Amino acid sequence: MPHPLPLPPAGQSHDDVLARMRAMRVADANWREGRTFSLVYFGGEELKRFLEAAYNEFMSENGLSPLAFQSLRRFEAEVVSMACTLFHGTAEAAGTMTSGGTESLLMAMKTAREWARAERGITAPEVVLPITCHPALDKAAHYFGVKAVHAPVGPDFRVDVAEVERRITPNTALLVGSAVAYPHGVVDPIRELAALAKARGLLLHVDACLGGFHLPFARKLGVEVPPFDFELDGVTSLSADIHKYGFAAKGASLVLYKDKALRRHQFYSRTDWPGGIYASPSALGTRPGGAIAAAWGVMNYLGEAGYLRLHKTILDTADKLKAGIRAIPGLRLLGEAKYAIFAFTSDELNVYELGDAMEARGWKLDRQMGPPALHCMVTPAHEKVADLFLRDLSECAASLQRGEPAPEGSAAMYGMIGQVADPQMVQGFIGEFMDGLYEVEG
Repeated sequence: MPHPLPLPPAGQSHDDVLARMRAMRVADANWREGRTFSLVYFGGEELKRFLEAAYNEFMSENGLSPLAFQSLRRFEAEVVSMACTLFHGTAEAAGTMTSGGTESLLMAMKTAREWARAERGITAPEVVLPITCHPALDKAAHYFGVKAVHAPVGPDFRVDVAEVERRITPNTALLVGSAVAYPHGVVDPIRELAALAKARGLLLHVDACLGGFHLPFARKLGVEVPPFDFELDGVTSLSADIHKYGFAAKGASLVLYKDKALRRHQFYSRTDWPGGIYASPSALGTRPGGAIAAAWGVMNYLGEAGYLRLHKTILDTADKLKAGIRAIPGLRLLGEAKYAIFAFTSDELNVYELGDAMEARGWKLDRQMGPPALHCMVTPAHEKVADLFLRDLSECAASLQRGEPAPEGSAAMYGMIGQVADPQMVQGFIGEFMDGLYEVEG
C-alpha cells in the first residue's frame, strides 16, 4: 500500500512544474494525430488556439452568479437560443448549459421526477429507455430514485417501440430515445416514440448528446436524417453536447425543454438560508466561466458555414473508413452506419484481440459488448490518417486470420467479463480495477 502523498514542502518554479506535467502525458492517447476515436473532438490547431483564447479570457469568472457576471449570462442565453433554433424549438423553448452530457441527462431525469410529482402525483416514478441508451441515464435514474425499465432493440439496433409501450405503467413519467445511440450510431424511432408519449401524456427526452451537433449539419449536407427534435410535437426535452461535434472546449453541454414551464422543474432554490437567496439552474454550483464563454465563442467563430465545412470533412472521412472496413475480409459494420459514429465486428475474428493489435500500433478504439465490436467516432483529425488506419487494420486482421497471437491487452478482461454470469462478481471486479487506477504511483 503506497504512503499518502504529502504537499511539497516548498513551491517549484513555473518552468519546472510545467515540464513535469508535460512529461506525465507521454503515455496519453495521441488525439492530435487522429489516433483516438473517442473522448476528444479535435477541429484543428487554429480552432484549438481560438478556444484556448476564449476560455482563458473568462477562466476566473463564475457562472454561479449571472448577476455578477452579465457577460456569462448573455453568453449562456444566446447559446441556448441558437441551439433551440437549431433543434426547431418554438419561441417558448428554453434550457440551460451544463458541464457535459452526464449533467444534462441528470437534469432531464430530475425534471421528469419533479414533473411527475407535481403534475401527476406519482411518488415512485419510472422511466422506459432503450438498452442501448447511455449509462449516464441509468446513473441519473439511480441518483434521483427513478426506476429504470429497459426496452430491447430490434435487429437494426433501434429501440422496439412496441416493447416500450408494453413497459409503460401508471408510474411511468418519461420515455427516452437516442439520436444517435452511442454504441451503433443509429437514431431511435423518435417519431413513433413522440406519438406514443403524446398519446399517453408522458414526457419524452431525446438524448442527442452525441449526435445533436452532427445530425443537423449532416442533413444539410444531403444525408437522410429522420426527425428527432422539437419539430416532433411529442418531444419535450433534448440534450446535446457542444463539446462534442459542436467543437467547444470541455465541458459544455445543453439540456433544452419545449417550454419554460417544464424547465422550471429543473431549478432549485432556497429562500430562507441565512446566507441569502440561493437559486441554481442546474446541478453545479460553481460553473466555470471559460466553458460557457468558449461555447458562445465557437458557435460565433464557426457559424453555419464553418460547421458545414467541418462536418463535410467528417462525413467524407467516415465514408472512406466505412468503405475500407467493409473491404477487409472478416469485418462487417453494425447497423445502418450512416453517420460519423459507427461500430464494426467480425464473425471470424476475436475483435477484442483486433483492438489490442491496433492499440499496439498506437490506435485507441473503444471496445463494445453485445455483440463484441470496436467503436469509431470520426472527427476532422482522422482525414489525414484514414489510409494509414485502414492499412494497419487490414494488416492486423490478416495477422489474426493467420493464427498469429495478438499483443497483450484488454481482450482477456472483456472475454472474462463475457463468461461471468454473476453481475455482482463483475461489479466487484470493476470496483477493484477502478480502485487501482487511482492509486498514487511508486
